[in-house]
Amino acid sequence: MELSGLILLILLLLAIIALAVKNYPADVVFISVLTVIVVTGIVTPAEALVGFSNEGMLTVAALYVVATALKETGAVQFVINKILGRPQNKWKTQAKIISPVMVMSAFLNNTPIVATFIPALQEWARKYKVPSSKLLIPLSYAAILGGTCTLIGTSTNLIVNGLLISEQGISLNLFDPAYVGVPMAIAGFFYLLIFGNRLLPNKSVQSTFENTREYTIEMIVEPGSPLINTRIEDAGLRKLPGLFLVEIIREDTILAAVEPDEVLQSDDRLIFTGLVDSIVDLQSVNGLVPATNQVFKLDTPRRDRHLVEAVVSQTNPLNGRTIKEGQFRNRFGAVVLAVSRRGERIKKKVGDIILKTGDILLMETPRNFAERYKYSSDFLLVSTLTHTGTPNYEKSRTAWAILGGMILLVTLNVLSMFQASFLAAIIMIVTGCTRVEESRKGIDWQVLIVIAAALGIGNAMQVTGIASELAGGFIGLAGQHPYLALIAVYLITWGLTEMITNNAAAVLIFPFAISVAANLGADFMPYVMIIMFAASASFATPIGYQTNLMVYGAGGYEFKDFLKVGLPLNLIIAVIALLLVPVFWPF
Repeated sequence: MELSGLILLILLLLAIIALAVKNYPADVVFISVLTVIVVTGIVTPAEALVGFSNEGMLTVAALYVVATALKETGAVQFVINKILGRPQNKWKTQAKIISPVMVMSAFLNNTPIVATFIPALQEWARKYKVPSSKLLIPLSYAAILGGTCTLIGTSTNLIVNGLLISEQGISLNLFDPAYVGVPMAIAGFFYLLIFGNRLLPNKSVQSTFENTREYTIEMIVEPGSPLINTRIEDAGLRKLPGLFLVEIIREDTILAAVEPDEVLQSDDRLIFTGLVDSIVDLQSVNGLVPATNQVFKLDTPRRDRHLVEAVVSQTNPLNGRTIKEGQFRNRFGAVVLAVSRRGERIKKKVGDIILKTGDILLMETPRNFAERYKYSSDFLLVSTLTHTGTPNYEKSRTAWAILGGMILLVTLNVLSMFQASFLAAIIMIVTGCTRVEESRKGIDWQVLIVIAAALGIGNAMQVTGIASELAGGFIGLAGQHPYLALIAVYLITWGLTEMITNNAAAVLIFPFAISVAANLGADFMPYVMIIMFAASASFATPIGYQTNLMVYGAGGYEFKDFLKVGLPLNLIIAVIALLLVPVFWPF
């Protein structure tokens, strides 16, 4: 082993210690390793920085834009709410996530599926106070396991099949991997539900709001709303977390003690009382709008507004006057949605409430309101609650159509995933499903840096020959026994997958596996298939598979969380693959 290879191995070991033991930020660790590799001359800057022009990394960046558009239009949140509903047992909630994701990942690229689901699951978890750390690792693992069931489920399978065609002139059928992939997916499903839930970290969702301010707010079912002719319970307005539907005003009739079977009608006025964060969530319900018509008189579109809280000061010019007679909107350029006064329920329309010192106002404002009145004597403690406006539901169908078109173009091999994702991202912006500034905010730059740096380190392992040397030496330990050689091929492929990503590991080990089969006089197919499954078995670290990296930061995980949850799953998948592959593809 050359000195450069030895230095690289030591750096990798230090990186793993820094991530697993010290819990240093992944982007800092990987950029540091990449910097040392370049400075010491182990590889050239071009070889080290190859990951920053990698199509896979750039594809993930484009998919973040697509996911942002789906979030801004409320498209995915609607589906997630329909699938998950209200929280039940954790294992039931996880089952409702894992099942559809596995099925979808078998036929669609798993990266856009995970990118699409992450923001919606985060929003759902925040709303219902469910730890997102219990949801996002199962999301990634389900996508990986589902991808192993078909030839098109993951890029790794396609790459191995491409190598098989070029080297041996043989192509796999669409469902050939299912013989082993489906049992692996079933075993992974039950493992995640039974044992994974206990091993996953229970990191509480930090609420944006630190106290229990209560408001009473009046909402109206607007004409043409999808809620019309819908039961209260079916509309999801019954037993909302931290929120209570007090009554419905229908023309001149007041419906108190609202029953879950009550059917909503156009122009129904719904009176809610509850905690501030629940009131904020109410603003995003499709078909419900604040009952005050002042909201529609603000100059800025609703999607460009913030929800802001402010305390009425003693010197506020409207102190002792009603909101309506003081012409609050004209004076401050904002609309009061609700008023909190020492926990009391104020039984008046918002416009008729007489403001008093200490009242907390929940307002819909232009983006710059908090900055303008931060130091004003009119308000105390001005704070922005949300930095995004009401979802643009009118564009949700457009967003779904663009996503469907992207997937269709990739499935029919009209465009590559790289081309289709960038095309979809551009169309999302052009059609107004998202805006440039929101798209920039939606990209997780830390994840992209980690992916790019990891690819650079993996390339360095190949350029220095250390990866080939390790693979050849390890497989050589198996001697002349076909089954031991199969185990060796699996272990080294899996090990490299966790260090240098799945596709790189598969490409690197493929020629070794063919050579081993020829030397042993055995059929090459079991070795080819074992590479396919081992290269997708990336559960023990966040760096081996793109979907793991995507949920790493989003779920607030530590490196050791993947080891704790993923290592037992790795062992289960290894046992199934090593038992079944020789059955369907004999030596």
